[in-house]
Amino acid sequence: MDTTHARAHDRDTTGGASPGGFRWLLVAAGLLLQFSIGAVYAWSVFGGALESAEPWQLSKVQAALPFEVTIGMIFIGSYVGGRIQDARGPRIVALAGGVLYAVGILLASFTDGKDDYWLLILGYGVISGFGLGVAYIVPIAMLQKWFPDRKGLITGLAVGGFGFGAVLTSPVAQWLIDQDPDDPTSAFLPLGIAYLVMSLAGASVFRNPPQGYAVPGYEPVTDAGGGSGGGKDYTQGEALRTKQWYLLTAILTLSVAAGISLISQAKTSATDISGYSVGGAAALVGVLAIFNGGGRIVWAAVSDYIGRMRTFAAILLLQGVCLILLPHASNMVLFAVLAAVVYLCYGGTFGTMPATAGDFFGVRNAGAIYGLMLIGWSLGGVIGPLVAAALIGEDKAYTVAYTTIGVIALLAVVLTFVTKVPDGRDVGRT
Repeated sequence: MDTTHARAHDRDTTGGASPGGFRWLLVAAGLLLQFSIGAVYAWSVFGGALESAEPWQLSKVQAALPFEVTIGMIFIGSYVGGRIQDARGPRIVALAGGVLYAVGILLASFTDGKDDYWLLILGYGVISGFGLGVAYIVPIAMLQKWFPDRKGLITGLAVGGFGFGAVLTSPVAQWLIDQDPDDPTSAFLPLGIAYLVMSLAGASVFRNPPQGYAVPGYEPVTDAGGGSGGGKDYTQGEALRTKQWYLLTAILTLSVAAGISLISQAKTSATDISGYSVGGAAALVGVLAIFNGGGRIVWAAVSDYIGRMRTFAAILLLQGVCLILLPHASNMVLFAVLAAVVYLCYGGTFGTMPATAGDFFGVRNAGAIYGLMLIGWSLGGVIGPLVAAALIGEDKAYTVAYTTIGVIALLAVVLTFVTKVPDGRDVGRT
């Protein structure tokens, strides 16, 4: 199938609906796909079970490794998926990503104990992580083309589904594990089947807008609030030759690192700093996950009105201040409020950056450009937890850890003032 035919195939019909109405159906379909792959953030439920289950008895590092591998593979999958999507259209890529993600989960369900640890890494980590990345980028890039008038809100909704995936999955996964505590990975079988059904149902209706599609009354603008730089649709190679691509990736990396440093230590931080019980801390983490999902929608919508860089300045500023205050929050309510703001801002980073990339480089090649930019997710997702764990250490030095990370977030605000939308003539400038 040649590229032109493939693109036409993904634009061939709107199922009898007008393009204006059909685009909202695509939002619902994108949310369904993102709910399924967003379940990856429920890994802590499985990690704890693998530490205590008799056939496994994994160390904390071993129990965390499958998740770390998954996060690392997301960037590879999103890069590959983004490039193929721009050439072949969104539907086939999303279907392939959903199948790969579910197959990896199903493979993990066949593990029985520590001797099968390699299969858990291969299935849940490598295969599912790659499939997750392939699928994740698709609705983000596709929906920007359908909603040029609401890029912030709509990409916030798309990745908001990903953030809420763990909220929906965690209690179900825990219930399944409780049915057979000595075989926690058996829960992956029904979950994998559910993920497969959900992702295929959502991806099956994906397609790009028809030729000549336009939103009535919408005129693109060329500032940081919307519209691509100088009205130009950059290729991936052209975007990589601008300083703006690297500045945006740096903002993404540092904001992710700041937020995930707390996320990786949230449960123990709650017990050690403000005296939550183990059960209370676990419940708090579940509530905080809602802010992660909600932040993706709230901040993205805000960015449509105040501009992308002002939004990132606020996100980094709030994360920095809250992280610095957090070690001194002995009051449970204050701790919960500060942590909720950090989670809200962490989610907002993922909700706002896709629209920002679309503003800067256009949406025609958004899959490839933003897919590659997600290296910031992998870098921040590894660096943040490692720095936090190393600085906290055995002495529980939360003040040193969170103050250091908070100051870095505050310094990163400077990047938002020097990052400007390219004017279409910036290719090759450094």
